[in-house]
Amino acid sequence: PLRTKPKPKLEKPKLYKVLLLNDDFTPREVVVQILKAEFRLTEDEAYHVMITAHQKGLCVVAVYTKDVAETKATRATDMAKDFGFPLMFEVEPEE
Repeated sequence: PLRTKPKPKLEKPKLYKVLLLNDDFTPREVVVQILKAEFRLTEDEAYHVMITAHQKGLCVVAVYTKDVAETKATRATDMAKDFGFPLMFEVEPEE
């Protein structure tokens, strides 16, 4: 009889939140543009994230595995820098 090997139990990778930090310098349109470009948000989603960060100081943009979250946060922050703005994205573990 065919014996199937027991599958190793794969742990789900820990997830990490990408946070948009509000600043008083980056224009809203630039924030929305970056969110759409790097995180593939719609205009409405990007606007909502931007306004939430504006009102609360920060907003979760999306949740990914660690590598993806760090890459996207870095690319989005660099994109803002290329535009000449201090917009920051940070990564933290999802609780």
